[in-house]
Amino acid sequence: MYKKLYVLMVALLTGSAAFSQIHRMERSDSSMTSRTYNLNPVVVTGSGHHQRLKSTATPVRVLSSQEIKEQGITTFDGALTRMMPQASMAPNAMGTFLRLNGLGNKYILILINGQKLSGDISNNVDLNRINMARVKRIEVLDGAASSLYGSDAIAGVINIITDQPTQDVVSATSDTRVSGHGVLTEAVSLDIYKNGFGSYTSFTHDRADSYRTNDLEYVKGSDTETQQTIAPFFTGYRSNIIGQKFTYAPTRHLALNAGIDYSYKITDRPNTRPDITGGTDYEMRYKGLRWNVGGIYKFTSKNSLQADFVVDRFRYGKEYDIETKDYAIGDYVQSKKQRMMEGQLKAIFGLTANSTTIFGADWRKDYLDATSGNINQNVYTLAAYAQHEAKVRVGRGSATATLGLRYNYHQNFGTHLTPKVSLMYSLGPLNLRVTYSSGFRAPGLDELYYHYFSVNRGKAQISFGNQDLKPEKSNYFALNAEYRTQTLAVSVTGYLNRINDMVVKENVDVDDASRKMLMAEFPEMTQDQADKMVSYALYQNSDKGDVKGMQVNVSANILPGLNISANYVYTYARSQQLTANSQEFTWQPLERSIRHAATFAANYHHSWRKYALNVNLNGRLQSKTYYTGTYEDAPGFGIWNLNTTHSFNVVKGLFIQPSIGIDNLFDKVDRRIDSSTRKYALYSPGRMLVVGMKLKFKQ
Repeated sequence: MYKKLYVLMVALLTGSAAFSQIHRMERSDSSMTSRTYNLNPVVVTGSGHHQRLKSTATPVRVLSSQEIKEQGITTFDGALTRMMPQASMAPNAMGTFLRLNGLGNKYILILINGQKLSGDISNNVDLNRINMARVKRIEVLDGAASSLYGSDAIAGVINIITDQPTQDVVSATSDTRVSGHGVLTEAVSLDIYKNGFGSYTSFTHDRADSYRTNDLEYVKGSDTETQQTIAPFFTGYRSNIIGQKFTYAPTRHLALNAGIDYSYKITDRPNTRPDITGGTDYEMRYKGLRWNVGGIYKFTSKNSLQADFVVDRFRYGKEYDIETKDYAIGDYVQSKKQRMMEGQLKAIFGLTANSTTIFGADWRKDYLDATSGNINQNVYTLAAYAQHEAKVRVGRGSATATLGLRYNYHQNFGTHLTPKVSLMYSLGPLNLRVTYSSGFRAPGLDELYYHYFSVNRGKAQISFGNQDLKPEKSNYFALNAEYRTQTLAVSVTGYLNRINDMVVKENVDVDDASRKMLMAEFPEMTQDQADKMVSYALYQNSDKGDVKGMQVNVSANILPGLNISANYVYTYARSQQLTANSQEFTWQPLERSIRHAATFAANYHHSWRKYALNVNLNGRLQSKTYYTGTYEDAPGFGIWNLNTTHSFNVVKGLFIQPSIGIDNLFDKVDRRIDSSTRKYALYSPGRMLVVGMKLKFKQ
């Protein structure tokens, strides 16, 4: 099926190019012209309305599509980890464990054009659902943002802004990138915009093979005896995304849009073998379907009314590729099915020349049907919010104040208010900012209702939800100083984020009484499995989180065609946990937190008539990653990558851009032997050659 769709897309692309009259490409589409990085782009996430980055009272980090492409990045997790030191990833068969400023997935709100991306696998996000071929920019707002965005926005908000032409055009693009270990990304798209009507079609195929960095593992229960294994260190996969979006602007005041995206992903792991450990009988299969409709009516340039409705469905389970006692090859067993429906209404008013006022309302309903967790529940949330931003002259400079308040009503937890206050003083290129914001997160349906039982290698695993949980709340404080011109941008931020009533999975020791209780709860558990149980998991409000940090960001257009950027973060993330034996609270580093991290990029561009060269050197350096419990910390590392792109205007309207680069220049690899107490932070297989080819036709 996917091969046929791919062939059809390629035919559409080549056909549209062949039958069109080709005109000269715009400067923005060609890397042939010399240019500098835009250090003051338009952003929307920090304030809820479009404004220049320099003018927003809340600092926002922006990753542009130009920067992403010049670094040779084709995946969402690659964009964050290579360009944002405060973000880290841990890929596995269940998705990607994402952390931002020391806090994990459930505290990070991911949006696509301001609308929530739903669906997770055991608190791991399926980032393969994000179509990077359509990304215009990625905006990252650090810290609590619940006044505008509601629950889950405690660590921050990642808003993915997609791109579609708004001028009369017919364009077709094919972008391919290949590297070692079977890594392949292929994206094709067809964009048509004419007389106010736009159609944007895309198909992306992404794949990678499983691999290991060490073929040995410690025998369970031993710190010295090893054995061969084929269990993947990195889990391979195959994924596809098909997207279609329509826009229609019948007048200069009204714009309508509708879109649908279908995603499919399946893991590619070694099969079970009798002669060696580490294989599996099944692959994990994921499917997502997301559609939205919306529109905006602009009364004037500063007054508008916007409405959006989105439905996001996501499910995953096991697809067997080895015949077992209970399942045949091809059998599918669903683990979890999720559905989210959300309606948004937002009005933006420029009541005075120097102010912007926003009123909004949200309705959201979440559904969870988890066979493995014995859940079939749903919950709804209602919210209304208001925000006023005003700018006044103060001496030789100006001050901008923002006041925001959100009213949240949660079906299970009642009413909560989340305020925000920010103040910015500007004097020429210098900005000084202070921000306070409150965060709120309602426990998830799994944390409330889970009744989970599974057997892994003969060992029973049990988790219970807790309907007595309380919502998590946070208080975020930040100070920022920024100097920004057309050639230099320097920003320094210090922040404190405190979270109360953190929901965690606590291990409860099993005794004879609890063993009888567990066997009554799960009749399928055998006596032998019960006798071997040491503990089971129970969700509790037991922790307090405390994250202190500092960020330094520098970007400079040093010479024509040469840009250098450097970013450093210090993050001291810890939680106050209840010690089971002493019943006292102790401070421990937050799981997977990193104390020091930095990213660096140097980009050089030069053109000679119909040829242009772009050279990009980028790197990420980080200190050790902290793990809690019996797990040992993972060592720090430094990874450097080199990417070159070569742009040609062969004929008018035809753009060809081959690329070649090297990932992990110095071949840094974590080759430690697997053990039950060992986790990792560096997942690179080593040095790899990367080649790509981009073709674009435009009428």
